Amino acid sequence: MNAEELRGHLSAGEGLMVEFKRCGSGPQNDLYETICSFANRQGGNIFMGVDDDGAVVGIPSGAVRNMQRMVVNAVSNPKLFPIPPVIETESIEIDGAWVIRVWVPVGPAVYSFKGVIYDRIADADVRVTGIEQITMLYLRKQNEYSERRVFKYVGIDDFDPATIHCARSLAVARTLGHPWGYMDDEELLRSAKLYRKDRRTGDEGYTLASVLLFGKEECISDVCPAYKTDAVARIENEDRYDDRMTFTGNLIDSYDGLIRFAKKYMQDRFVLIDGQRISARDIMVREIVANLLIHREYISPFPAKLVITRSQLVTENASRAMFEGRLTLSDFNPVSKNPSIAGVFKEIGYAEELGSGFRNIQRCSLAYSGRSAILEDGDVFKASVPLTPIAAARGGEGAFEAARVLCERDGFISSSTLSEYLGVTTRTAQRHIRRLLDDGLISEDPVHARSYIMK
Repeated sequence: MNAEELRGHLSAGEGLMVEFKRCGSGPQNDLYETICSFANRQGGNIFMGVDDDGAVVGIPSGAVRNMQRMVVNAVSNPKLFPIPPVIETESIEIDGAWVIRVWVPVGPAVYSFKGVIYDRIADADVRVTGIEQITMLYLRKQNEYSERRVFKYVGIDDFDPATIHCARSLAVARTLGHPWGYMDDEELLRSAKLYRKDRRTGDEGYTLASVLLFGKEECISDVCPAYKTDAVARIENEDRYDDRMTFTGNLIDSYDGLIRFAKKYMQDRFVLIDGQRISARDIMVREIVANLLIHREYISPFPAKLVITRSQLVTENASRAMFEGRLTLSDFNPVSKNPSIAGVFKEIGYAEELGSGFRNIQRCSLAYSGRSAILEDGDVFKASVPLTPIAAARGGEGAFEAARVLCERDGFISSSTLSEYLGVTTRTAQRHIRRLLDDGLISEDPVHARSYIMK
């Protein structure tokens, strides 16, 4: 790394994969805690000789080599690190001062320093103490999908034939001549890659994914005792709940039940997207529920939740995260966490190609409420979809946001489109337009009569 690259890191500040250490008198324990947390999370750079605010304080040139040797020796000491993480060090000269860069790649093991496991959350090194946290850390370190675990004593009688028939019918209705139409139940499960041989152990049988998708409830509880999905409605009674359902059956039945539950407590709003009048609610609910069931770590004890309040729809589920933080369309790189489950959902029309769900949620969220959904990945994946329309403000700010959304969608606004979008009368929409004109926020559209554009 050269001085210019270092300046880029210093200006960006500390974060999930960057840490500054002053190290005035030498390496301290907090340096090794960060090495441990980086190796347990996503790896990263530690810059020694830098203040918390990114100011370079430097390391004496005569001490640079000795400090690098001290760090390497400490990491190699089994009394400090029972499993030593891999590190690399280099010295960088910047503006007449010396900085030591310690590069820590993510490691295959769960690492500890002085008997304590550390994980990296945002820009902090956090002690991992709870059983649930430690379990999620070990899950992250696994090199294979947990849905592929083989249960050699699960037989065809452990599956619900009605659910398999339902999936077969959906696939055939969706794709003319679909091969599942002429397969028996066992052939269907094998063709969906739900039966495999574990090349490490020699065990052969149906997988966890097959049981979750098509298993009878007692079989699911045997192989995956922590599995359940809670659906809660807090509309009137926000302290407790107005309605609650717990789903412990297979994923096909849970998908249908969760969608019915969500639709029951969400207003249906028809919007125009790409010139078509569609139900934004139905699309959002379908994508949110599919995401909750497909991209979930099922061997985690963390219970999945779907919560509906007056203002938002929120889901939480355990995740085997490759990324920590908020997802954005600009840098979103989808990673399949349960490809076998996702494959079956795609065959029966419950999901589309990887990544399309996030885009559909954002498009429909803007059309439904005028605001974006928030999706955050981590050990717990969280999704929050706003349900309160911007019309609820009935004021200039809500009207301005509506005008912005409509201009992005149609290229212009008019009193008729604004009234339909906000759910107000045309006269009220005209008052909003006059206020926006007076404030200089919009101007007359030179192309469409009685229409306006954003300035």
